[in-house]
Amino acid sequence: MREPTITDALRARRLLADHLPPTPMWSYPALDAAVGATVLVKHENVQPTGAFKVRGGLTLLAALSPDERARGIVGYSTGNHAQSLAYAAARFGAPCVIVMPADPNPAKAAAVRALGAELVEHGADMTEAAAHAATLADARGMRLVSAGDEPELVAGVATAYLEMFEQAPDLDTVVVPVGGGSGAAAACLAAAAVAPRCRVVAVQAAASPAAHDSWRAGELLTRPNRTRVEGLATGCAFALTQRLMRDGLADFLLVTDEEIAAAQWRMMRDVHTLAEGAGATALAAVLSHRDRVPGDRIGVMCSGGNASPSELRTCTAVSAA
Repeated sequence: MREPTITDALRARRLLADHLPPTPMWSYPALDAAVGATVLVKHENVQPTGAFKVRGGLTLLAALSPDERARGIVGYSTGNHAQSLAYAAARFGAPCVIVMPADPNPAKAAAVRALGAELVEHGADMTEAAAHAATLADARGMRLVSAGDEPELVAGVATAYLEMFEQAPDLDTVVVPVGGGSGAAAACLAAAAVAPRCRVVAVQAAASPAAHDSWRAGELLTRPNRTRVEGLATGCAFALTQRLMRDGLADFLLVTDEEIAAAQWRMMRDVHTLAEGAGATALAAVLSHRDRVPGDRIGVMCSGGNASPSELRTCTAVSAA
């Protein structure tokens, strides 16, 4: 599998200019005071699907041949990757099937259906959903889209970090949430090309540490997948994203689900932003591990805003505790 290059990311940026405007990045005085540094929040939660992954979906669909688009795609996801593929497939007129584990987030499931994709609920977790997606793709002659091992997905997501470094070229550290790792891999790709002095720090849920443990061990591992944070609920590592993170990450941190919920509340209170758990995870790392996130100017990726009602109740309860 080839690795995406900065040329791929620049090509994706030209493509996406016809589909998506740049997303804003702002600092907030209350947040800066809490951290003791200038924290710039990149608002990918304002994308049309509510998350950064739409960049990758559009880039991947654009790269398919007319025959591949006609046959359609099959993806597996708990939500944001699913919406990305469904949105992109609708834009390019391609059939799309999404497999989610049983009893998915109702809002994300409804969004996938509203975008015109066929939604199949199968399995107790993402491992079982992924296996069923592969079976469906083979049976229907459709293209299976991996959640991590897709160069076009990483190239598309890298456009968010090209924007980030253009908006704030003097960042000391960028903190990126990790499920499968496409965001952190994309940040490494962009930083190496245009901001080589900026550190890229990844962060994952301690209850689902497959990517973290794989990066530290230097080999692909599976781990228990117990986090409540849907966007981080990945039990295995992906070869492509691990290769890119291997050379590009300065550090890889873990945070608890409770720390993520507390960061969600702070995002609502101090940043005036609705963030899903994954979207607040980078901030959770800055707040919980300030000694390992150096610098006076820190970029934080708010990767998505598709929070479920139960998430919002949880972070509200944490704030009241």
